[in-house]
Amino acid sequence: MKRLPIPDDVTGEEIDKDVKQELQSLPKGLAEDVSRNLVMVARLIDEDPEGAYGYSRVALRLASRVAAVREAAGFAAYASQKYSEALAEFRAARRMTGNVDLWPVMADCERGLGRPEKALDMAGAPEVQKLDKAGQVEMRLVAAGARRDMDQLDAAIVTLQSPELASNSVQPWTARLRYAYADALLAAGREGEAREWFAKAVESDKDGSTDASDRLAELDGVEFVDALVEDDGDSDHDSDSDGDVEVVNSEAPEAKSVPETEPESAEDSADDDGLDDVDDVDDVDDVDDDEGDLKS
Repeated sequence: MKRLPIPDDVTGEEIDKDVKQELQSLPKGLAEDVSRNLVMVARLIDEDPEGAYGYSRVALRLASRVAAVREAAGFAAYASQKYSEALAEFRAARRMTGNVDLWPVMADCERGLGRPEKALDMAGAPEVQKLDKAGQVEMRLVAAGARRDMDQLDAAIVTLQSPELASNSVQPWTARLRYAYADALLAAGREGEAREWFAKAVESDKDGSTDASDRLAELDGVEFVDALVEDDGDSDHDSDSDGDVEVVNSEAPEAKSVPETEPESAEDSADDDGLDDVDDVDDVDDVDDDEGDLKS
């Protein structure tokens, strides 16, 4: 089996204690090896998804019967937009644990595979009621995304309208929820309302998890440009101004929504989880597609 290089400072002790407990079923040396690969997955998944995917495959070959390993492999594949593979790994982890926490990301994999209707079916399934608040908000975001995939912008807006959106309390999901709502409003041509909600997203986005500030600046006609201007006849001027950045005002550019992820070609081999038996439900709140004239 081909192994990938792991820095000496990665010991495997960095992993979550619950994962460590799962790995105790393995021989000590093997458990340490798997742990170190899982640490590398966690380190790389945001900045280098393909690198994280490589380490997840090593861990999977070493311990495919450990649910935490299947879950990590699923997230690495998901980050790399390998949605069919991610869905298969998430389903395997769910079968092993019976846990519903992965339900929203499984539904989002269906979106990635070009099956938004399936994602909406999952949004109306009984499993959603078993999710905690964070999971339910995540499911709402996925359902709204599925509506947008189907060009049902007004329905997407209504889907996102919820007590969590209206609350002044800032939770881990608040910035993303407000951002999604602002983006849906903008896509529907409601620029004034979109600006208001992008501003609210900025207020709650303390860790920079969205680009709400950039979107807000764009709506306000603020453009960030490099002030360095090439001047063939004045090299001294170039060197004196190197690295300067200025902010200029310009007319607001044409509003546009964040592009949706291009789905990769799907393998339907993972359709054996029984989701086809779920009654068709439009989304979390049974949104009527004709409610597009509701205001936020």
